[in-house]
Amino acid sequence: MSEDNKVHAELRENFGKGHARRLRATGKIPAVLYGHGADPIHLALPGHQVSLLIRRANALLDLDVAGTSQYALVKDVQKDPVHQIIEHMDLLVVKKGEKVSVDVPIIVTGESAPGTIANLDATTILIEAEATHLPESIEVSVEGLEDGTHITAADLTLPAGSVLIADPETLIVGVSVPSATLAAEDEIAEADAAVAEEQSEEAAESE
Repeated sequence: MSEDNKVHAELRENFGKGHARRLRATGKIPAVLYGHGADPIHLALPGHQVSLLIRRANALLDLDVAGTSQYALVKDVQKDPVHQIIEHMDLLVVKKGEKVSVDVPIIVTGESAPGTIANLDATTILIEAEATHLPESIEVSVEGLEDGTHITAADLTLPAGSVLIADPETLIVGVSVPSATLAAEDEIAEADAAVAEEQSEEAAESE
């Protein structure tokens, strides 16, 4: 956990759409903290700081709630579909050392063999990891891979302490030759065959 993740959260005692709207007008985000069998806690979070923090996948916040430190995993972010303003957030209580299941983004690196493309079939993968050490992403290299190569979840190199939860046979990346390229090659082959046939006929006529 970095110091940047420390967030001062204010307790909310007033609810409803009107109050939430006024809260957002002051630059704050309405949120609910729940989990571990405790009653939900209604909070107001600093909008600008939290908006920056949740750009990272599986953002973990170190909340200061009335002087008490509490780790919270961002579980759901509700945004205005037009203006993309954060309207509400759901936060899950987590403890240091606790294991949680999260979907982690897949990032493809490198270039596959010339003439091929690497198709990302699964953009995220479900893993289990320690709550305060969640990976932001998992990289998979396609450098030099040939047509027909498949990379499955079982082939991924997971960060230390992480365990694969998804089906190991889940297709992550498939390397193939673009259909347009194949079509062009077929046209060239057909043209070459036609030329060869024509030359063969001309040779037969001249004999």
